[in-house]
Amino acid sequence: MSTVLVANRGEIAVRIIRTCKKLGLKTVAVFSENDENGMPARLADVSVCIGPRQADKSYLNIDSILAAAKAFKADMIHPGVGFLSENDAFAEACAEAGVRFIGPDPETMRLLGDKQTARRTMIENGFPVVPGSDGTVASVKDALAGAREIGFPLMIKAAKGGGGKGIRVVSDAAALEKEFALVRREAELAFGDGSVYLETYLPEARHIEVQILADMHGNVLHLGTRECSLQRKNQKLLEEAPAANVEPSILAAIQQTAVDIARCVGYKNAGTVEFLLAPDGRFFFMEMTARIQVEHPVTESIYGLDLVKAQIQVAMGHHLTVPQEQIVPHGHAIECRINAEDPAENFRPSPGLIRSMTLPGGNGVRIDTGYAAGDEISPFYDSMVLKLIGTGDDRDEAIRLCESALSELSIEGISHNAAFARAMLADPDFQSGRVHTRWIEQVFIPRYLRGQQGICSVRK
Repeated sequence: MSTVLVANRGEIAVRIIRTCKKLGLKTVAVFSENDENGMPARLADVSVCIGPRQADKSYLNIDSILAAAKAFKADMIHPGVGFLSENDAFAEACAEAGVRFIGPDPETMRLLGDKQTARRTMIENGFPVVPGSDGTVASVKDALAGAREIGFPLMIKAAKGGGGKGIRVVSDAAALEKEFALVRREAELAFGDGSVYLETYLPEARHIEVQILADMHGNVLHLGTRECSLQRKNQKLLEEAPAANVEPSILAAIQQTAVDIARCVGYKNAGTVEFLLAPDGRFFFMEMTARIQVEHPVTESIYGLDLVKAQIQVAMGHHLTVPQEQIVPHGHAIECRINAEDPAENFRPSPGLIRSMTLPGGNGVRIDTGYAAGDEISPFYDSMVLKLIGTGDDRDEAIRLCESALSELSIEGISHNAAFARAMLADPDFQSGRVHTRWIEQVFIPRYLRGQQGICSVRK
């Protein structure tokens, strides 16, 4: 194994390319016509255009990607995040083409990718699952009947969903009737499948996930927890590791359950088991993400490892030899996602040319990005510009590091959410751990906007 094709773009493609270089592996970057001058193409040993800017004709085009792998003799493919990273047909096509897919096998991806199948598997094996409908619901009539059994509030969720898309919380029958068709349409557009199911909504629940690493020889390890509750429209904005303000016994139970789930489904490579933690301490399986996560750097920072390196080594057949009890975290890490959007204008996207960009540094500060000054943020893809990670001896120090680094960050040419992230870090609720998955939308955004109006009034 000597050449890795990176089937992605932006920050995650750069992240993977750099680890491959560290391992002495050659890299092939694929790009759409829109990304011809992007950082991945500049950094890789070889780069090749695989189609026009439309994702379905480039980054989602299995035939074009495999043709590039064949042309440049790539024997491994890393899918990154998003795009084809959780597509079992892609993993299967790689195997048929004789290219090693850096991730789980197609059968496991297929099981976990269908949320209803995953739910049934968990229930059959005795794992805690949020109550919901028995299978998908095909019509508003069926949904209303299911709601009468489940009760409100509830969630309408895409059966083949992921990444926070295809989800709505509804509080009554009228809202259910209004949102049902919208979720089905969103699911169809995002995942090519409009199937949905219902699930009980847990008010003020927290989103806690466990990083799993499993080799091809039956060894399964966990790399602790991450807190991912700070979300807007089910999209994560800030993550930290480990999860704070949770009883150690509950964290231990969540971690062991995650390992048991990974063993149950025969998982291999890096993956994440995601849970909802209710205020009373009960926790429930939500999904298992069959790829590396955007927020993986916070785990790397406190465990002193390179998860992409581990992924590649596992795909090559290496054994995980370190016992679980010797895997001990040190300190606390927080990641802020800096997106090209304007929080003061209802998070309006802000694509455009980055005229200048000054990045912070210093001990404990890490920046992962796929952009530099002179690059353009495209309106056709994800709006994330960079990830800023601060790692300290404890949570308070990590917060201070992130606050300081965000104050040093300067990006000209586009609007971005760095000031919004700083305000979150300074909020008393966040600092004391009193957050949940709807905290940003229900509590913080109104508070933030009132503060912004006050600043504007003072300036006037």
